[in-house]
Amino acid sequence: MTSKIVLITGASSGIGAATARRLAADGHRVVLGARRVDRLEALVGELAEAGYEAERTALDVTRPDSVKAFVDGAFERHGRIDVLVNNAGIMPLSPLSALRVDEWNRMIDVNVKGLLHGVAAALPLMKAQGSGHIVNLTSALAHYVAPATAVYSATKYAMRAISDGLRKENDDIRVTEISPAFADTELLQGGDPGTMAWVESMAGNFNLPPSITADAIAYAIAQPDDVDVSEIIIRARNQLA
Repeated sequence: MTSKIVLITGASSGIGAATARRLAADGHRVVLGARRVDRLEALVGELAEAGYEAERTALDVTRPDSVKAFVDGAFERHGRIDVLVNNAGIMPLSPLSALRVDEWNRMIDVNVKGLLHGVAAALPLMKAQGSGHIVNLTSALAHYVAPATAVYSATKYAMRAISDGLRKENDDIRVTEISPAFADTELLQGGDPGTMAWVESMAGNFNLPPSITADAIAYAIAQPDDVDVSEIIIRARNQLA
């Protein structure tokens, strides 16, 4: 498979870091972005020691200028952008009655606006080169709403709508939605303490390693250029039962 320039947001841990490891091992050059630069440096060092190509950039997806610098910098260094993986996200869950408005706004800023900032930065470059692939990490909760997930689910439903619109408006750009359910990541932070404790207890039964989602991303990227893997939903088998 031809080596690609792959940009990954939220790459300092969890699914982002697992995706960096998998795609670098597949022969792609990964450009990693996140706020926790120390973790990015450690990951880039790990990949370099293994003989893989990786680089890192400080990134805050809530800031359009930060995302544009992340994307433009990679384009200037490599002359193209083949894949953008919009992975950065947060999930502080709570019932609507808890009125945790600051966390609602933060989810909208990171999950929805962060995705749009990535699209705004990468789409013109991909259109100019005549190809590209945008991979958006949504969630199984983009397909249904559970108690205490209303705002989080709303952000993920919005990501699905943006992905679908992007796909229908651009027949030269591939768009993939990856929708994992429970994954063993650092996503369960903040939120209503009682709700998050309940979710963590559920996660112990259903968590899948982040490498499973990374494998799905790798599969979508590896398909021929005229094939669009539109959506993959990933759940533990016992969760379905």
